[in-house]
Amino acid sequence: MNKFVNFLKECFVYKQTPKYDFVLNENNASVGSQNSPDSFLPDSDIYSSLDKNYTYLRVQYNSLINSDVIMRPFQIDIMGKKYGALFVGIDGLISSDLVNNFLLRPLMETNCHTKRAGTSKGSSSKTPNKINVEDYIFNKLLPQNTVSKISKFSEVASAINVGNCALFVDSINIAFSIDVKGYDYRGIEAPKNEIVVRGSQEAFVEKLRTNTSILRRLINTPDLIIENTTVGNASKTQVAICYMKNIANSSLVSEVKYRLSNLDVDYVISSGNVEQLIQDNSSIAFPQLVSTERPDKAANHLLEGRVVILVNGSPYSLIAPGILMDFLSSPEDLNLKHQYANLLKIIRLIAAFITLLLPGLYIAILNYHTELVPTELLFTIAGSRNSVPFPVIVEVILMELSFELIREAGLRIPNPIGPTIGIIGALILGDAAVSANLVSPISIIIVALTGICSFAIPDFSLNFTFRIYKFLYILLGYIAGFLGIALGLFAQVSILSNLNSFGVSYLEPYIPVTNFDTSVSYFVNSIWKREHRSDFLNTKRPREQPRISRKWKYWNNMFTK
Repeated sequence: MNKFVNFLKECFVYKQTPKYDFVLNENNASVGSQNSPDSFLPDSDIYSSLDKNYTYLRVQYNSLINSDVIMRPFQIDIMGKKYGALFVGIDGLISSDLVNNFLLRPLMETNCHTKRAGTSKGSSSKTPNKINVEDYIFNKLLPQNTVSKISKFSEVASAINVGNCALFVDSINIAFSIDVKGYDYRGIEAPKNEIVVRGSQEAFVEKLRTNTSILRRLINTPDLIIENTTVGNASKTQVAICYMKNIANSSLVSEVKYRLSNLDVDYVISSGNVEQLIQDNSSIAFPQLVSTERPDKAANHLLEGRVVILVNGSPYSLIAPGILMDFLSSPEDLNLKHQYANLLKIIRLIAAFITLLLPGLYIAILNYHTELVPTELLFTIAGSRNSVPFPVIVEVILMELSFELIREAGLRIPNPIGPTIGIIGALILGDAAVSANLVSPISIIIVALTGICSFAIPDFSLNFTFRIYKFLYILLGYIAGFLGIALGLFAQVSILSNLNSFGVSYLEPYIPVTNFDTSVSYFVNSIWKREHRSDFLNTKRPREQPRISRKWKYWNNMFTK
């Protein structure tokens, strides 16, 4: 009986198990870490002793923990004398074939080569007793095209972390940085976001050197300068500053270098981080640097006199300075006849105003300015809203938020079903909302037209900006009608007129007004009439081409007169 009672207790009586609590304390000692000696400083010089270098690198790279760090000790036999050597690299960033065939093999077979060379013409008896081991290794034993000498451990870490390897030799207080990169990266593909019908189908990739090589191919001149720097105390991200030496303003180039060199941050992983760190005013939503994934657009801006910034690991480049008209232009405009391009520019400009102001104007008209609407149309709108229980501002904001939600959800859904879900969701949601008398059909039209016009804005950042300020104009239209919208436009234009991007007014060439004869405006001209670069850039070469660029057209007339 007692056994049966105990069995029932075990089955039905709740027993509280000890609770396992994890507390994140202040003890920052890492498990399995190696305590670094006090004498090892982060930026100390390389030792002449190979054992000291080996010990330092084992501590710095935590060789007992990191499984991808390769440290390969071996020996080099030069002129009958053996030297200890150490190879350091990171697995996955280096090419094993390059390391084995063009680094380790030449170094390990030096004794054989020396003996063969010494047996010819009796040169073995003339072998010098003393040789410069550093120069001998650098000039004869490292066949790679990119080899450099480094003297500090910080330089060693920077080289290893980007895919190079480091070679240490006993009795030499320097290391050899050798380019043996072999990591995988995405190949050159067509642009995904800046699609054009007529134009280049190449896009930047995540590898910095591939991006710089594309610019070199497009601009075939030694005047194209590409300077490298690093940003980020921990990430050591490579950043390339590209400009035309004979065109770009020296002050602009110096300012870009100054801002990049004075960034004290731990990590920078994309061009978006760099853009936020170096832009003039971070409190304004308008983009102040042009971001593009198209090399042809970047090359065009380089030839105009601007500076292009490339970030390793990011397929987008930054162009400084950036003005408002740049974000309303498409790379395709230069490839079309100026009549077609200007028509498209007018359409984009109208679409931008519709995106920004249409919902606010709709609310202002219904609340304050019904006299502007024809009587028949006013009766139609009033009839459609007769059964809607919400005021017009709630109706519009509800539909705008729903549209933004559908757009964001369509981007996050996998590609095969994302567009389908977005279209079907919008149709079903809009039809259901009208059927349930939650919104009026005219509001659906207003919101849909606003959303369609937002897609006509070429730049993604400016598209986002207009979508944000759209809600501000909705509130202004609800509070004060046309007066509120007019005051909002006045305030916004005033703010933008005082905004600068790397010393250039954001509303150039219209505010302040420049010489349109020597400045590029929003609307494009015939390609043979683009004689000057934008004067607000103050380039070294203001003239882009001579007055007569189509010499074939005037050649006969020049000699017949």
